[in-house]
Amino acid sequence: LSQQLAELKDDVQSVPDEEEDAFNHLPEGIQNGERGDAMQTAIAAMDAAVSALEEASDQLTEAQT
Repeated sequence: LSQQLAELKDDVQSVPDEEEDAFNHLPEGIQNGERGDAMQTAIAAMDAAVSALEEASDQLTEAQT
């Protein structure tokens, strides 16, 4: 299970990085508009998911020791 969490975290971690790169390549007008806000919200949510996966993995590792 620990290995599966690590693999899932690695997979999920690349998504916000790609989304942020896409956001940075948008024109400023779009970045500051509704589309940009939605992208920033999605990036923050995905970053939170990565953090939650890291914490779950750490807790699982502690429980196994």
